[in-house]
Amino acid sequence: MRQRLALVLVALAAFLAVLGVMLRVWVYPHVVAVPDNQYQAVVLEAKDATLIDYSRMAGVPHQHVTIVETLKGDAQAAQAEKRRTGRDVVVWDALSYVLGNDGKMLSAIPEIYPFDARTQEPVHCCGENVDGQALGRVGIEYKFPFDTQPHDYQYFDPQTRASAPIHYKGTTTLDGLTVYYFEQTIPWTRVPFPKAMPEGVAITPAQIDKLGYQRWYTTVRKFWVDPVTGAPVNGEELHNEQLRMPPSSGLAPVTIFSGDVRIRPDYEAATVALVKKERTLLLLLHDDLPVGMELAAVAALALAFVVEGRARRNRATASVPDADEDRGAGDVAAAQGAPAAPL
Repeated sequence: MRQRLALVLVALAAFLAVLGVMLRVWVYPHVVAVPDNQYQAVVLEAKDATLIDYSRMAGVPHQHVTIVETLKGDAQAAQAEKRRTGRDVVVWDALSYVLGNDGKMLSAIPEIYPFDARTQEPVHCCGENVDGQALGRVGIEYKFPFDTQPHDYQYFDPQTRASAPIHYKGTTTLDGLTVYYFEQTIPWTRVPFPKAMPEGVAITPAQIDKLGYQRWYTTVRKFWVDPVTGAPVNGEELHNEQLRMPPSSGLAPVTIFSGDVRIRPDYEAATVALVKKERTLLLLLHDDLPVGMELAAVAALALAFVVEGRARRNRATASVPDADEDRGAGDVAAAQGAPAAPL
């Protein structure tokens, strides 16, 4: 009976060990994915920015700029792509909407950003574009991969319509979370004017181009990323844009927008709370359950050894004859004249 119990415990230990490995190696990568219908919004601010006044063609300092970024999952497009290719895809309908002091729109840049739901690798489908310009992204945007690693990534910049390295700069702590800090610098680059010009400006991007004006842009992009979920819990951009005049004009560049853009504190707090909740669930699947099962497997195997050891001792005890019985048998034999067993 004890031998059977030992075999059952060994089988249980093997099962738990394999299941623990499968949870981390197979189940986790196949289950963890970005939902295809996710919606999220974040509000950023530049509290002491400089903005262009197109009526005077001059930069005006001490402006308060608000940027509303929304990401809306197009579940219908994602499901259509999955039926076509069998691949789990997320299609984000993104919008960056910039407001000035008076609450009027300064610019609005829409994007359609399709990507793999598990790896965050870009997928070229579903009308992928930035501000109506079709393109094929390279690298990540908005979100880092699950299980983010401490190394550089290619990060897509929607202004330049190109990707550049975003560098891992170190590990730090933010609001009780251990996070990776990444930084990307985009050098001065000529970029297109947004199709949506500021409200009240009676000029179009096509007219600006025809006059020979150019829009130039540079930024330093900073992210503090939770490595478990890949979600940025905080972000900042040192953003600069210039309107550069035709060389023949002899005029100096005019600042279109210059400011330190940061996530508004209430949105940062909400983001941190959400990330803490999601990372707890992911760690349960990636670490806690696999480790718990491995420990349970070791305990079951140890118990199997204990049970088998006791069974062997009991069998050994049962097979050894009693010493008093042996001596009694010798006395009877002597009394009957039989030779005693040799010592």
